[in-house]
Amino acid sequence: MPASQQPTVTPGLVSVVTATYNMGRYITETIDAVLAQDYPHVESVVVDDGSTDDTLQVLARYAGNPRVRIVRQANAGQTVAKNHGIRESRGEFIAFCDADDIWEPHKLSRQLPRFAASDRVGVVFSDITCIDGEGKPFATEFMARSEGKVTAALLVDNFVPFPTVVARADVLREFGGFDERLTMSIDYDLWLRISTRYEFAWVREPLARYRIWPGQMSHKTGERLDNFFQLLERFLAANPGLLTRREIDRAYAHVHVTRGYWHAREGRRAAAWADYREAMRRDFFVVRMWKRIVSLPLGRDRVTAKAAR
Repeated sequence: MPASQQPTVTPGLVSVVTATYNMGRYITETIDAVLAQDYPHVESVVVDDGSTDDTLQVLARYAGNPRVRIVRQANAGQTVAKNHGIRESRGEFIAFCDADDIWEPHKLSRQLPRFAASDRVGVVFSDITCIDGEGKPFATEFMARSEGKVTAALLVDNFVPFPTVVARADVLREFGGFDERLTMSIDYDLWLRISTRYEFAWVREPLARYRIWPGQMSHKTGERLDNFFQLLERFLAANPGLLTRREIDRAYAHVHVTRGYWHAREGRRAAAWADYREAMRRDFFVVRMWKRIVSLPLGRDRVTAKAAR
C-alpha cells in the first residue's frame, strides 16, 4: 500500500485483525475476548468476507462501539480479507485472532513487553491450548518451538500459532502482508519471509485457545502437505545461501515424514515408505520419523491435521 494510503499509526495501539466467513456461531466469543484484554489500547478490526449466515446480525451488536470496526467485502478468501484488515489497522502493532479462536485476558500484556528488548524483534508469539468445536480443551502432539533467529527451525515446522501472533505493523507492511497468490499456509509463508530479517520472541505460556473442528480448511491434509513442499522450494529459491545443506536436508526430511505418516494412516503403505526412505536419505537420525514408524503398527492416531505442522 502506498504510504499516502496507509492509516495514521497510533503508538501503543494494538489492532486485532479478525477475518470471518460464516462464523456467526463463534465470533462473539472472539471479539469479546479481544475487548476484555487487560491491556487497554486495543482496536478490533473485523473483516467480513461476504458471509451468508447470521454473522452480520451478530456483528450488529457492536455498532457504535468505538473500539470495534466492521469492514465488509465481497467474498474473496481469507488471504485477501486478512490483508484488508492490515490496511485498515491503525495500531503500532497488529495481531490476529480468527473468528473461531479465543484469547486469554492477559495475552497482550504478556507479549508486548518483549518488543522492548530489541527493535529487531518483529514478531512475538506464545503457546496455545487446542479446543474442539464446543470449546473443550484436548491434548495434541508436542511441537518444539524456538526464538531469536528462527529461519532454520521454522523451515522444519511452523511452530508459530497464528492466533498468538503480535507483530510490528511496519514489519508486516515491509513484507507486503500475506501472499494473495496462496490459499493455504499463508501465515507460514509470511513468518518465513519475516524471519530472514527479524527475530521472533516466544512467550512460554498458552495465551490463546485454538479451535480445531470438523470441516476446517486445515483438514485438507493432502493439499496442505503438497503446499508445504511448494513453499519450501520457493523459499529456498528466493533465499540462496541463507541456510546450510544440513539445515535444508533436515527441513525436507521432516516434511517427508509428515507426509509419510499421513499416507500410512490412510492405508497407503507403499507411498508412506517412499517418503520415509527419502527422509532417511536426507537425515537418517530424524527422531520424528522413528517415533511415527513405531506407532503405526499399534494403531495410535492422536495427531490432528491442523496440529501436524
